Amino acid sequence: MLEFIRGRFPDLRIYVAAKDGPIINDATVGDLLEAGFDRFAEVISTGSRLPGTPLEYASEEFRGVFNAADVIIAKGQANFETLSDLRDRRVFFLLKAKCPPIARELGVEGGSLLCVRGGKIDD
Repeated sequence: MLEFIRGRFPDLRIYVAAKDGPIINDATVGDLLEAGFDRFAEVISTGSRLPGTPLEYASEEFRGVFNAADVIIAKGQANFETLSDLRDRRVFFLLKAKCPPIARELGVEGGSLLCVRGGKIDD
């Protein structure tokens, strides 16, 4: 996806954020660099090793990038759990509704693959 976006918009400033160290099965900054993500985007750390992206524990650098972004793609249920209360329409959540409470909150069947804007399925 990043390669496609970079090809279409070569001057676009793109950031990809990850954890500095392992937590559950999240990719780390090192994983992204090893996989070559830095060919298409600037790889930065969230500044936290907590699941999801709780902004109150993120680094100042990450919060600055987050606050200045025009569009934010947040992958995974943990990002939905930690960022959806913002109701920020710049944020597009890509997730699988893995547990009954999240499926119920979004009004979908468990296991559904979703792209949710701003934290609500009807946005």
